Amino acid sequence: MQVHPEVAEALAGRVPVVALESTLIAHGLPRGRNLDVARELEAVVRAAGAVPATIAVVAGTVHVGLDDRALEALALGGDFVKAGVRDLAPLVARGASAATTVASTAHIAARAGIRVFATGGLGGVHRGARESWDESADLTTLARTGIAVVCAGVKSILDVAATLERLETLNVTLLGYRTDRFPGFYLADSGHPVPWRVESPAEVADVMRAQAALFLDDRAVVVANPLPEDEQVDPALHDRVLADGLAEAGRRGVRGPAITPFLLDRLHRETGGATLEANVALVRNNAALAAAVAAATVAVRA
Repeated sequence: MQVHPEVAEALAGRVPVVALESTLIAHGLPRGRNLDVARELEAVVRAAGAVPATIAVVAGTVHVGLDDRALEALALGGDFVKAGVRDLAPLVARGASAATTVASTAHIAARAGIRVFATGGLGGVHRGARESWDESADLTTLARTGIAVVCAGVKSILDVAATLERLETLNVTLLGYRTDRFPGFYLADSGHPVPWRVESPAEVADVMRAQAALFLDDRAVVVANPLPEDEQVDPALHDRVLADGLAEAGRRGVRGPAITPFLLDRLHRETGGATLEANVALVRNNAALAAAVAAATVAVRA
């Protein structure tokens, strides 16, 4: 593992640090736009007084924090595969490059001593998981990784109710940031409640401190941060397009790993790109909140 000197200095000096995933940059946004967003997210974190640490595997070495040249290669190079936790060892052994998922970013960040991580949305339980057993490794990784994850819930194409049940079963603490409702990524409200509400970054830091005192800091705190309603995708349009997409997937026999990109592409096309803009807005919001939480965490520990 190679920790960028700026990140290492910040960690040693008790300066707040925010981990950022790289799969969004390498695989989640159009090329060109992805580099702009990558730089913007780091700038948002810096503007809030924290140090960004974008995480990726570069030529067989895990990097915690990227310089601008590496960030450009990640966004524009095209040779960064998508890596979960199970993929890290083979990639490193082969000297390959990879963008990290929520699970692998959380794992690496926690091992580097970073306590706060900003992402877009968590993976979760997929629709039809009763037959396919298709569930994101994000969930089990968060159950054994001590880090606070600021996200906008999970994508509405997943089985949100089942995802929330799994988080409860796995004893992952879930907080709604200034909301009583669990966000649905593109939507401010997925239709499901959250068990706990917090009003400030300081309250999140208090929960993290209490977890440590109770010897529960070997698992994540998920901070669900909804998009403002005026930035979300129109709920009626979203629901119609999703229902049509699910029906079309059924007619075409699209299932398993293929259904997620199928539905996301359909949502992007049928909403006129509104889902892309919502995605960028929510990761920006999450990065800013994560920086504030990281600052509050450092203040609590001081």
